[in-house]
Amino acid sequence: MDHRLTALRFCIALMFLFCMANSSLADEERKSYIVHMDKSAKPAAFSNHHNWYTSTLSSLSSTDGIAATHLYTYNHVLHGFSAVLSKSQLEQIQSMPGHIATYPETFGHLHTTRTPQFLGLKKNAGLWPAAKFGDDMIIGILDTGIWPESESFKDHGMPPVPERWRGACEIGTIFNTSNCNKKLIGARSFSKGLKQAGLTIGSDDYDSPRDYFGHGSHTSSTAAGSHVVGAEYFGYAKGIATGMAPRARLAMYKVVFSNDTLETAASDTLAGMDQAIEDGVDLMSLSLGFGFDPFFHNPISLGAFAAVEKGIFVACSAANSGPDAYTIMNGAPWITTVGAGTLDRDYAALVTLGKGISTIKGKSVYPENLYISGVPLYYGHGDKNKKYCNSKSLDPKEVTGKIVFCEFNKDSSIAFQRTELNRTGAAGAIITTNSTQSLSPYVFTFPFVAISLSDGEKVKQYFAKTIQPTVDITFQITVLDAKPAPQVAKFSSRGPDIQSPWILKPDIFAPGVDVLAAWSPNDPFTVAKENQLRSDYILLSGTSMSSPHLVGIAALLKSAHRDWSPAAIRSAMMTTADVTDNTNGVILDIATGKPGTPLDYGAGHVNPNKALDPGLIYDIEAEDYINYLCAINYTRREIAAITRRSDCTCEKATLDLNYPSFMVILNNTDATSSTFNRVLTNVVDSKAVYKATVWAPSSMKVSVEPSLLTFEGKYSKAEFSVHVNVDLRGYGMQKSYLGNYGYLSWYEINGKHVVRSPIVSAYALGKSTS
Repeated sequence: MDHRLTALRFCIALMFLFCMANSSLADEERKSYIVHMDKSAKPAAFSNHHNWYTSTLSSLSSTDGIAATHLYTYNHVLHGFSAVLSKSQLEQIQSMPGHIATYPETFGHLHTTRTPQFLGLKKNAGLWPAAKFGDDMIIGILDTGIWPESESFKDHGMPPVPERWRGACEIGTIFNTSNCNKKLIGARSFSKGLKQAGLTIGSDDYDSPRDYFGHGSHTSSTAAGSHVVGAEYFGYAKGIATGMAPRARLAMYKVVFSNDTLETAASDTLAGMDQAIEDGVDLMSLSLGFGFDPFFHNPISLGAFAAVEKGIFVACSAANSGPDAYTIMNGAPWITTVGAGTLDRDYAALVTLGKGISTIKGKSVYPENLYISGVPLYYGHGDKNKKYCNSKSLDPKEVTGKIVFCEFNKDSSIAFQRTELNRTGAAGAIITTNSTQSLSPYVFTFPFVAISLSDGEKVKQYFAKTIQPTVDITFQITVLDAKPAPQVAKFSSRGPDIQSPWILKPDIFAPGVDVLAAWSPNDPFTVAKENQLRSDYILLSGTSMSSPHLVGIAALLKSAHRDWSPAAIRSAMMTTADVTDNTNGVILDIATGKPGTPLDYGAGHVNPNKALDPGLIYDIEAEDYINYLCAINYTRREIAAITRRSDCTCEKATLDLNYPSFMVILNNTDATSSTFNRVLTNVVDSKAVYKATVWAPSSMKVSVEPSLLTFEGKYSKAEFSVHVNVDLRGYGMQKSYLGNYGYLSWYEINGKHVVRSPIVSAYALGKSTS
């Protein structure tokens, strides 16, 4: 009996030990984790953080006897490491000094860097395959140079350089002929004018086509960068970077150098454009400007006229002086002037108030994968300086280690508030703003989140109701399919053009906010707390980014339609541009939150696939531009400076260019009328009939004669006239100088084509606004 009892007890003990073993195995299930550590907590005994992390991992105990496995040490994207840990090892890590947060490994899926997808470009349908991805097109970029080692400028799989190319790869400082290839087929620099003016090239820049500043690499890769997998900006916008015309060739003409002013000499710019024409480029893009000089005195308008005469398409940035009217640059009618808009991609951080009381999504591009959990929230309510985080108003003793909430201050920039916070020892900040879209990655050198004014009210309500308010913040969130998009960027310069208000400018707008593209990794782009950070790809905003988008799309169109003139390419893009966003609502102006107008966005947002098949185009020849110059009262000498001709008679002077838009200027009056004559050309291989349809407000009366156009075949033409009567008496004038606007659309009968043009009235510059 005793023997049987002993055996039973032994079996029970075995069963207990087996269950305990299974329980331990379950507890010791191993997973990958990313561990955030406080960089400043590193013990002095360790020479570097990697040694500290690996030593910490080796000291962890485990019931299964399996040591923790180190994966990566992170020096830039975050402070910390990743490792495979058991549950008990994870708990030990979490209890150690210097630990900030740990979260499990997550898995994502490939995403594009967005602008090709946002613009509807697809590998197997539409403009990309029809244009063979821009094959054989040569794009000249005038900018700050190029970083040839970037993956965006690799030539894998590209055919030989076109035989017609006459360019060269210049030898200079840290640059030689071997830096060029079948993608980057030419690179030159122009600095004689700069040097002669006493502006020496900065010690950090290169007296060669090599890019120190990064801007030229960014614009070049946006226009025609090769396919690059794994591009990202410190964890944001991860995906595949591709230029608009990935099979096109690039030629860099460096005309901007780092010096005290980061300026370019007009003589150097003209020399660069002249050389580009000589070398045989098909298109040019210039993301720079020379103020509001008359066309005959502006090097870009001069060079562009010569280029367009030779069939070279020229796109230029509209400038970044918005949202005021009459701030457009590069507005010559032979230049395609490009404004900037947002993408359907945004960058965010999640703010959680307390224990999940409320979660707010704000804007942040803070370049570290920082996780903030249960940190006290500070709000200087009751003190107008503290609540706005004004200069030297915050007491470090009150805010050190806390998240500071700052109210919107119309008299102070977020960059200024950030500087104030950075000196206090605050752990981070939540700042309210009236426009999160306008924030540049440059300002995110301190861990803060920008939230809307309405979300700011939620924070204030939470603070008022809570004795010990706390907050969690999760950074590095990329939001896709953001709505509404596109919107007109606040900084994008607005029309009309000072020198030429009788032509609607900008012509069109394209992506220009938080665009991911190549950069020069030689110099830090941003700072996170005290750490200088470099990157091969960065997010950048400006009309500088929209112009290369447009020129890349123009390269695709020129590749698909070799016989199209620069004016025909522009017409195709303008008459097929979108005037609604991705919610099917009207395109909004970020500056006001209200519907934008053609003075903000021109004909609309570029739609590459529609532009491939526009149905009809408005074409313009060099003589037409000369007649226009005569009509704006340029002298024969001034016209000769632009056209290089001395035989202009001005017998056919007219303001009525065959442009894809209609502009009425109200000069010291609230009512006027204008008549426009236009010629449309059929670019489809078939007979077609079109009917005119007008949408206009009650203050604008529009008649079209004839209202029916018949085209007998490809390249056949048809003339029509448009009479516009504008009467704004009793309506009051808008501060944007806008009078009113409508649209003329030609609908193909029993066909698919719609050819749309804006009709806009605006007050002349100088008339007082209400």
